Amino acid sequence: MDLFSASFNQNQVAPLADRMRPRTLDEYIGQAHILGPGKLLRRAIEADRISSLILFGPPGTGKTSLAQVIANHTEANFVRINAVAAGVKDIREIIERATEQLHLYGKRTLVFCDEVHRFNKGQQDALLPAVENGTITFIGATTENPFFEINSALLSRSTLFRLEPLSNEEIRQGLEDALQDKCRGLGNYQVEILPKAWEHWLNFAGGDLRRSLNALELAVLTTPPVDGVRRIDLKIAEDSIQQRAIRYDKAGDNHYDIISAFIKSMRGSDPDAALYWLAVLLESGEDPRFIMRRILVHASEDVGLADPTAMLQTQAAANALEWLGLPEARIPMAQAVLAIATAPKSNSVINGIDQALDYVKTHPVGAVPAHLRDAHYPGAKKMGHGAGYLYPHSYPEHWVKQDYLPSSIQGEVFFTPSNIGKDTWKRSNNV
Repeated sequence: MDLFSASFNQNQVAPLADRMRPRTLDEYIGQAHILGPGKLLRRAIEADRISSLILFGPPGTGKTSLAQVIANHTEANFVRINAVAAGVKDIREIIERATEQLHLYGKRTLVFCDEVHRFNKGQQDALLPAVENGTITFIGATTENPFFEINSALLSRSTLFRLEPLSNEEIRQGLEDALQDKCRGLGNYQVEILPKAWEHWLNFAGGDLRRSLNALELAVLTTPPVDGVRRIDLKIAEDSIQQRAIRYDKAGDNHYDIISAFIKSMRGSDPDAALYWLAVLLESGEDPRFIMRRILVHASEDVGLADPTAMLQTQAAANALEWLGLPEARIPMAQAVLAIATAPKSNSVINGIDQALDYVKTHPVGAVPAHLRDAHYPGAKKMGHGAGYLYPHSYPEHWVKQDYLPSSIQGEVFFTPSNIGKDTWKRSNNV
């Protein structure tokens, strides 16, 4: 018995989610996009020809369970290591044993590491040569974006598979399997689950089967039978899973995905989506100042001159956040978000400054025209500073034609109004 399988044979003490881990591909629930009939990963498992893999997905989507299935299908030695506890010395010992098994007996070694993103650089570097030369086949599971967290060299030598949150139908299938299984599950109990209880569990599962199985076990084991039947109603279901799991990590991939969705919803003029993603950010415990900074940026970037009051409302919301704090500040923050989402859109501000910056970075800085130079300090006028400058307020409509750009870049255009909302400035009014 290997280290991996040993951890799954304690049916008397293990939680239901552990006991119900699939043993075969037929028992595995979900991830049809990578494990459906004819899919590459399924064929590789069935043929026992697994190459190094990185399994990436949210909690409770079956990453460790998939490793369990692979362990049950392979004839290779299967070793499980802990990303936190296993040091470089332990990894080298595993590699030495794997080398011996391969050279003396022709037997492969598969090494599985859950939460592989917790591996430090030294641990990953210790694995790399053995993965590269085929001494071991490495399977890593992670909830974090592997492109951020895993050594690029190790990642390039592995096939990446992304696991998706399970659907409500798949969650229900997993719960029903547990209710019927008399060996590993709850099949020895007579259980009746009322429709509202099912609805609550599926609504609060968040695609996480492990969380749902734990809630089911808690509900069944703590409900006394009446006439031999344990009836699970809405109140019991609510007590067993009291808060929806919001998948969010301030330092991980999901963090950037949600921020991106929030920004794009404001930019795309969808107030409902913008409020939804704002609520997700707030409920997940994101720093409200970080959220407010993103709102401030996009008040100018995406609305800008089309409705300058959007920036004023956003700045007022930022000020309100400092004075009020949460939860009260959610109201002015929402007002700022709605002001941006419902305003006419123009990106002339960001286009203008970015074009000007690009030009300055790639061209010599032009000399300030003499008539624009500061003429207030002693001796400036003797050098011709300010000579010929035309004061615009002395002319009709407070404008007069004169050059403001250096002579070397006359005619360059950086600002182009969108002609949307108030962003309708006419270049004919300028030089």
